[in-house]
Amino acid sequence: MAQVDAFHLPGLESGPGAGPVEWEIREYDGGAVRLRLPRLDPVRLGSIVAELKASRARYLASRPLTEIVSAIDQAAARLQDREDPRRRLAEELLPHLTGYSRPMVSMVLDRMTADWRAPALEALVEAEFGVPHPLDEFVALPRGLGGAGPLRYVRAYGPELTFHLFAGNVPGVAVTSLIRALLVKSASVGKMASGEPLLAALFAQTLAEIDPELGSTIGVTYWPGGSTELEAVVLEGAETTVVYGGAEVVESIRRRLPSGRKLIEHGPRLSLALIGREVLSGQRAQHLASDLALAVATFDQQGCVSPHLAYVEVGGEVSPEGFAELVAAELARIEAELPRGKLSPEEAAAIQRERGAAEFGEIGGRGVRLWASRGTEYTLIYDEDPTFTASCLNRLIRIVPLNDLGEVIGYMSPYRVYLQTIGLEASADRRLELAGELGRLGVSRVTSLEAMPWPPPEWHHDGAGPLRELVRWVDLE
Repeated sequence: MAQVDAFHLPGLESGPGAGPVEWEIREYDGGAVRLRLPRLDPVRLGSIVAELKASRARYLASRPLTEIVSAIDQAAARLQDREDPRRRLAEELLPHLTGYSRPMVSMVLDRMTADWRAPALEALVEAEFGVPHPLDEFVALPRGLGGAGPLRYVRAYGPELTFHLFAGNVPGVAVTSLIRALLVKSASVGKMASGEPLLAALFAQTLAEIDPELGSTIGVTYWPGGSTELEAVVLEGAETTVVYGGAEVVESIRRRLPSGRKLIEHGPRLSLALIGREVLSGQRAQHLASDLALAVATFDQQGCVSPHLAYVEVGGEVSPEGFAELVAAELARIEAELPRGKLSPEEAAAIQRERGAAEFGEIGGRGVRLWASRGTEYTLIYDEDPTFTASCLNRLIRIVPLNDLGEVIGYMSPYRVYLQTIGLEASADRRLELAGELGRLGVSRVTSLEAMPWPPPEWHHDGAGPLRELVRWVDLE
């Protein structure tokens, strides 16, 4: 396998006093993939930050939003095209980097690139601002009560520079974050995750070929976690920092953030499914079982939107235990079409521990049943203990019966700060009522089982507007 450049850094070799770049080759999957990355030092990274800011002032700050959207759309179209060389490269290399199977990578790329096309981006901007104009010029707001107040104008401004720190191995998350910054006319530095350091670089390289001026406002690369001297350079230079990762990472950045800077956190999150008795009948139950199994299988359950557990209400035509059996059959079917990726020894051991505990519970008559593949491909545990237990992931799901779905509020209250997506299937009236209670609990998204893995571009990411949280407003009175 030839080595691939997994970075895009305008100004890398042209900064003041910059000497020859030193390179690092990182090997993945036993040498199946070799990625070339520059060894950065604070001086060189500071020069790159300055270059990105200068390019933002020249090429991005006054660029009409329609032109920005058009360039992103063209880059996304290339990554969506399975015949494009960079799309083929992504499909070939990402399985080795992330551990996902090739069919999984292809599905994720198809779904996520669709969210980066012009119609989705235009819908996002309209949902956030009403019209695109507040990012281009001052726009008039309605007069005050009764139409008697003074006319007021507003305009939105994005950060001069946004610093993105990524974690995990879910492809596309980094690209989405970079695109959001572009839409508010902010330059970006992206520190890639070790588990997926490539796709954002391929996007940035593609954008730079389509529109060199826009491409000069994005810098992405990887450097080892804990490189506080490098991070300090970007934290000082960025108005806004967006962090994806565990609680320790978020807290570390918070402590080091210079005064007056904005921090946007996307820390650890939990998602789950709730299924009411009234929808557990006949073909509907079969469809829901298929939807739940696919939500578990997508991203191999690694996404923040992936369900850890499903609470199923008793009293339906299909019992919770019967529903569990349907889901297990669907997990087996999906494995043939969308194979689970590779596991580390630690991940495989965690699944075996959960299976062992379930087997003892089944033998001991504690209301537990286990369905599992011969290998570790999928695991379903039916458990009558309603206490919430997080999954060890990689397609291990619990089905738990409840007498009433409303009981979930008590069981999930201890985890309210981590709650994100709920896949809720119930009658329309109950769904609306439960959504209100879940919102008060801390949930930020209530959706169907089918839609769980694929939030729309305009979703309020962890409860905030994905573009509005990036901008500041100026009022002209």
